[in-house]
Amino acid sequence: MRGTLGAFMRCCLILLVRADQWRLNDSSSCELNRKQTDLNSFLWTIKRDPPSYFYGTIHVPYTRVWDFIPENSKQAFQESNIVYFELDLTDPYTISALTSCQLLPQGENLQDVLPRDIYRRLKRHLEYVKLMMPSWMTPDQRGKGLYADYLFNAIAGNWERKRPVWVMLMVNSLTEPDIKTRGVPVLDLYLAQEAERMRKRTGAVEKVEEQCHPLNGLNFSQVSLKLSERWL
Repeated sequence: MRGTLGAFMRCCLILLVRADQWRLNDSSSCELNRKQTDLNSFLWTIKRDPPSYFYGTIHVPYTRVWDFIPENSKQAFQESNIVYFELDLTDPYTISALTSCQLLPQGENLQDVLPRDIYRRLKRHLEYVKLMMPSWMTPDQRGKGLYADYLFNAIAGNWERKRPVWVMLMVNSLTEPDIKTRGVPVLDLYLAQEAERMRKRTGAVEKVEEQCHPLNGLNFSQVSLKLSERWL
């Protein structure tokens, strides 16, 4: 179970990049910088004419990893006309559906489904996070109008209506290092925004339900245990 939840929390994303035009005619232009060859690009080529690509990303602020992405991966993205993402994070319906799928059935609250001691510890922990969050915010975030109360509500608002597994994932993101990077798009969202800005055609390879149902189907007692471990 620990490995399964860890895989979900890392949220590895595979996106398909399909090039409709490819202009690399000189074989020397395919050679990589020596430093770049030491890096794993997570880029797979589907040999066809024109070529297509699979690229693996991870849900972290793009500024943490952008300088380490090899040029061949960036070039494949630039040269491509169509980009398929895991989910379409620029679609308001996607965000709405993701929010809805996290909620308990109508009329149920987290207090009703969690053991009393875990619920109390969770509530105390969230109160602590809310108290500490102003000191975790960076001057740059404040300069952009991002304030602690707004950010806490954006992340943890309506937490008492969420299913335990989503509360667990939420709690794992309420740490000082993660809070300091809020406001910076994660890599896959950044690429989606760039694709939109560059007027590329975009699409999604998964539906929200395909992501939500496996998580919502996790054994409840195991999720409760994982939540409990968070404060032991």
